[in-house]
Amino acid sequence: MQQERILQKIELASKSLGKTWPLYSFVTSNPLTGFENKHFKQAALEAEQLMGGHLFPDSSSYNKALQSGKIDPEELKNLFDEKGINFSIEESLSQMNPQINTSKNSTHLLDSYIIKWLMTFMDEGLAEWSMPDRELGIYKAWKALVKYDKDITINFPNKLPENSLDLLKDLLEDFSEEDQIEVIKQHLAALPGWTGYIKYRLETNSQWQQKFPITIEDYLAVRLCAAKNLNINLLQINKKASIDNHDRELEYLWLKAWEKTWQKNMAKNLDKKLQSDQNPNHPDQKNYSPEAQFVFCIDTRSELIRRHVEACGNYETFGYAGFFGIAMDYENLSDGIVKKSCPPILASSYKVSELPKEKNKHELNKFLQRNEKKNFTHYFLKRMKHMLPSAFGYVEGSGIFYGASLLSRTIIPNKLYNSKKKEKLSFENSCNPHLTTISDTNLSAKINLEEKVSIVKSAFDLMGWKTFSPIILFVGHGSHTANNAFASSLDCGACAASPGRHNARMLALLANQPDVRLELKKLNIHIPETSFFMGAEHNTTTDEIVIFDSELPDSHKEQFLQLKENLFKAQVSATAERLNTSKNSIQAAEKKSNNWSETRPEWGLAKNAGFIVGPRALTKSLNLHGNCFLHSYNWELDTDGNALAAIMQGPMVVTQWINNHYYFATVDNENYGGGSKITHNVTGRFGVMQGNGGDLKRGLPLQSVNESDQQYYHQPLRLSVYIHAPIARVTEILEKYNHLKSLITNEWIYLMVIDPQDSNKIKAYADGK
Repeated sequence: MQQERILQKIELASKSLGKTWPLYSFVTSNPLTGFENKHFKQAALEAEQLMGGHLFPDSSSYNKALQSGKIDPEELKNLFDEKGINFSIEESLSQMNPQINTSKNSTHLLDSYIIKWLMTFMDEGLAEWSMPDRELGIYKAWKALVKYDKDITINFPNKLPENSLDLLKDLLEDFSEEDQIEVIKQHLAALPGWTGYIKYRLETNSQWQQKFPITIEDYLAVRLCAAKNLNINLLQINKKASIDNHDRELEYLWLKAWEKTWQKNMAKNLDKKLQSDQNPNHPDQKNYSPEAQFVFCIDTRSELIRRHVEACGNYETFGYAGFFGIAMDYENLSDGIVKKSCPPILASSYKVSELPKEKNKHELNKFLQRNEKKNFTHYFLKRMKHMLPSAFGYVEGSGIFYGASLLSRTIIPNKLYNSKKKEKLSFENSCNPHLTTISDTNLSAKINLEEKVSIVKSAFDLMGWKTFSPIILFVGHGSHTANNAFASSLDCGACAASPGRHNARMLALLANQPDVRLELKKLNIHIPETSFFMGAEHNTTTDEIVIFDSELPDSHKEQFLQLKENLFKAQVSATAERLNTSKNSIQAAEKKSNNWSETRPEWGLAKNAGFIVGPRALTKSLNLHGNCFLHSYNWELDTDGNALAAIMQGPMVVTQWINNHYYFATVDNENYGGGSKITHNVTGRFGVMQGNGGDLKRGLPLQSVNESDQQYYHQPLRLSVYIHAPIARVTEILEKYNHLKSLITNEWIYLMVIDPQDSNKIKAYADGK
């Protein structure tokens, strides 16, 4: 019974902590997800008290935003009047100088000690020599080895309880019930990055977790036992500085003024568009027939490339969550690793692997041979570097070759970038993705027709798709960078920080199957026989769109060649706009992509501030500067509101996660971001620390959100959601799903409804209505 009560207290205390995602699957999620049941302001203040930091922009950043016109003084004055604040704008700025807590960390010695053991135990293949007994769990492994540890002396470690919960019971028995929870909470929050990664491993039950299990109770037992033997108080009093609510109210009002100014400018742009087109669900042409259609991810980086693709021809684009509605894991043929490829909030229902096409078996065999040779070469060179007998001689002898490689990658990285060669040597054109249920181990198994039809139909329903062109591309996205520990953070967030190309290929394959089309026809979705679907990938670093076209019918070849020519034009103009250069823009993008010393090969989703749900006509002529996620939706076709409910429960929540991650990484990069890349140290292959120790970093690096050490690039604004639908329908969904309503009433996001049944007026959701 006592053990169960301790576990309950641990579960209660750990709810406040978010997960730390590994570098190989770095999902940009809300670090304050455990506080989302509270109002945003209160959550920020409580997180500061628990984990430190300062979670509002500083006064100098507010002043810069004011001077540059990003904050409207009238909006600020109105907010001050509502709250009865009599300060002038200048006076309020002078009041917002937070007291920095410079007191010494009283648990520094304990933190350093426990980090040493966590690094050793949780290693995922980086260390050459592994810690013994890891399969027993961290508590039992530590208990067996601590007698050899010179940093601490534990009398009779063999007499410690066999079970970590028994040790915790002994350590906490002198505290009251309330103080026990506080002790647990403080020690979990002392290293939120490391404890967040323990939570990740527990919740995902990764292969490393299955092999070398670690639990929060085992971690706490080691930490609290070490603290007692280091004579450190288990309960820290006045751990963080007190909160000055008056100053924090000013900070919060400045933040709201910044956000309201952005919303006012967005409303002006949308109003102009709506005045010229009262029914954006219908294009201007009566018989609009695009030559090709593209479905891009809702990612903010797609906004740029969609504009440039549309400008290059008679093309129509849609926005859809980049996992393309397939809740799947993907097994990569190159390394055999299975990774999640759908939003983290969804459980994977399917597994996708690669099966060779009959006519391409020879090409696939050549790929497998090259891949085997590459893997062996990598393994051999690594062993030569790391084995004691060969290390010194190998390094001395091969130094000139490594030096030449390093020099060429520094001086001419763009010359070494060859995307066409990469794609030619890949396996996508020799294989088809194969879909099975997640539990099915039989490679020849197939899912039933009903499930296939459901996947394809859901995509068309959510986007409000009515007509089909001859060529239709599902375009996933991925980022190609060099020497970038956070590379996965630039891939598709809807695919759990994996590239979206495989989801796109899978949906295209399903949509091309005759039996699927026949069933869709019975459901009043008529896909012409002349329509052909293809998977593709948008490289967000170079804006190249690679198409997997090996089975394209001969009848489409001429049209397809023209399409590829136009996509190259779109790449030229898109890179020119993004990099602000008029000459050699593609070469400049390729240089950034392949330059090992480039700290920011691309800006990722920085400056995201809005999420627009509606037809493309609503925003087609607008340059949104990569500020908005764009999801296609046609309210007239969604008669029961189910499509909108799915968008609000899925993509809206995911975009809120992304937005919050960028917000917190910007306003306090040291505590909630990744710190500077210059001093990053990769540990265990799963995370980074600053220098040779410290907490595991939870968020994006400084260079991903800042122009300089002191100047923001990302605007730290909470997400503003715009939905083109009748307000009654949106209200009904919010009443049905309380967690969505809570996000809005607690001001984690803003909601604006563009009501087509009331002259497309933009109405803000406030005070529960």
